[in-house]
Amino acid sequence: MSGPDFDPAAHRMVAQQRWFEDFALGERFVLPSRTMTEALFAAFQMASGDNHPIHYDAEYCRAKGFPGMLAHGLQTLIQTAPGAGLFPFQTEDSLIGFIEQSSRFLAPVCAGDTLYPALTIDEITPGRTTGVIGFASSVHNQRRLCVLEGRQRYLLRRRPDRTHQS
Repeated sequence: MSGPDFDPAAHRMVAQQRWFEDFALGERFVLPSRTMTEALFAAFQMASGDNHPIHYDAEYCRAKGFPGMLAHGLQTLIQTAPGAGLFPFQTEDSLIGFIEQSSRFLAPVCAGDTLYPALTIDEITPGRTTGVIGFASSVHNQRRLCVLEGRQRYLLRRRPDRTHQS
């Protein structure tokens, strides 16, 4: 489609937008799995500036008794970024902002591990014109071990009252 029939505003990953009221407790958002390669470790090192050898020197790690390089905790945490899934595309019109995050690192992640992140709605707190959606975040590895658990909270607009619009 080209010319006057093309509308950039209609160019969306998800056509049907969702508002605060459209979400339910227990709703799950699975994020893509990813194998933690040495290339990802190097990219994270460049972005973070972290230079500790536990994350970037395989021989150092083996000397410390680890099977290989360990992922930085924040490198594991970023696997739970909702932008990897559908949530931010479903809320393009209603999402105001990311307001809180906490996490616990439960087990090491090594180069070569495959991670399986997910977000599950565990909080729906309404306000007058907005509401907070909270997610329990989790990351499991290929051995079914939970390596991270945490929480994230987002502020969303409530559905506009169409009866008062002109």
